[in-house]
Amino acid sequence: MTQELIANMLGVRREGVTESAGKLQKAGLIEYRRGHITVLDRPGLEARVCECYGVVKREYDRLLVRLP
Repeated sequence: MTQELIANMLGVRREGVTESAGKLQKAGLIEYRRGHITVLDRPGLEARVCECYGVVKREYDRLLVRLP
């Protein structure tokens, strides 16, 4: 997954993705190398996101359980 693709999906500039990924990597939450992102600390990463992540995840989980 490229920075350009992430930027397009989020509707932000590529430079913002570079800066954010660098901060998350420095914090030890992800490992980010050319085209590859590895989550190292999911609870830590989830703690840094906005409350909307929890809302979306709960709804996704609720809908996924209903699938046959």
